[in-house]
Amino acid sequence: MKLLDLIAAILQIIGCLNWGLIGVANFNLVTKLLGTSPLVDIIYILVGLAALYQIFQWKAIHRRWSCK
Repeated sequence: MKLLDLIAAILQIIGCLNWGLIGVANFNLVTKLLGTSPLVDIIYILVGLAALYQIFQWKAIHRRWSCK
């Protein structure tokens, strides 16, 4: 499960950086790198699913990663 937590966090970072670039510079990095292929839609779907995963697993993620 820690691997899934890590993948979700990486996808969230990619999504957040992309939205930041869109807001600040009107530059979509995902589209720039991948063009208009269906892969862009898949990336956006994965980022959204990662966000949902983190929302609904927040407490479990915290328990898995807490240092005791």
